[in-house]
Amino acid sequence: MTTAVENLIRVAMVEDKLAFRRGLSAVLDLTPGIECVGMYDTAEEALREIPHAAPDVVLMDLNLPGMSGIECTRELKRLHLKAQVVMLTIEGDNERIFAALRAGAAGYLLKSATPGEIADAIRLVAGGGSPMSAVVARRIVESFHGTPEPAARREILSPRETEVLNWIAHGKRVKEVAAELGVSVTTVQTHLRRIYEKLQVNSQAEAVAKFLR
Repeated sequence: MTTAVENLIRVAMVEDKLAFRRGLSAVLDLTPGIECVGMYDTAEEALREIPHAAPDVVLMDLNLPGMSGIECTRELKRLHLKAQVVMLTIEGDNERIFAALRAGAAGYLLKSATPGEIADAIRLVAGGGSPMSAVVARRIVESFHGTPEPAARREILSPRETEVLNWIAHGKRVKEVAAELGVSVTTVQTHLRRIYEKLQVNSQAEAVAKFLR
């Protein structure tokens, strides 16, 4: 029988600002279903300790002393850890957003997000989604609409797969995409698996970033 402890989402945080780190950790510890299992102030420390802490989700600051959050994310993914990385930063620069997603981040939130929004994002990414702050999602959508689609990518993805990816870029969840297209959740998941295979990626965020690159 599954216990409440087994259902906890284990979260680690890589953040060099002590006050922010402690404040968010205190909020998460008071949030049902979420447990903070590690706090690290440098990427180097995180890379040493996260494999042992085995978190489900890593909240990653973008600007860290020494190795950046983007490089740390890339290294964590290279280690084939199961943890999903969500960038948590004050920056909403387009290039940084796409660089983080290409490195393997599954979501991108601004630090102006409320504790409730961060907790919701943790639950979403743990469930296979790709949380984005509204302003970040809007910039991705604008880039998606403003960048000519390369002919090679038009040929790789079918019209329906492109439509699915377009809705994902708008920040829609799988259930919402299914409702928009009038198909089952299983059908959307099948399209996503094919998209991952064709683009050689492992997540919704990576698929969007690679398609827009």
